[in-house]
Amino acid sequence: MRRHAPTWTALLLPLLLCGCITNVSVPLDKDLHDTTLGDKVGESTFHSVLALFAWGDAGTQAAARDGGITVLTHADKRIFSVFGFIYYRQTTVVYGR
Repeated sequence: MRRHAPTWTALLLPLLLCGCITNVSVPLDKDLHDTTLGDKVGESTFHSVLALFAWGDAGTQAAARDGGITVLTHADKRIFSVFGFIYYRQTTVVYGR
């Protein structure tokens, strides 16, 4: 088994490193064809470290307050994570008037 260790390491290492750092943006809207963004933008963020410590507010209300928005027209969610739990940041971005 020891002589096959380099082979197993070469095959399994990419699987272990897959998804180490994730940076995605997801729309929070069902009808993207009719979306109008509006002229104001607001953001709110929360952070988490080791899934033990968390702070911030990533709610749509906090994002709307940040942008001075009273009528929401669209929202996005951005997620950045390192190994999914070592560091995690979620940002809600809202658009409106």
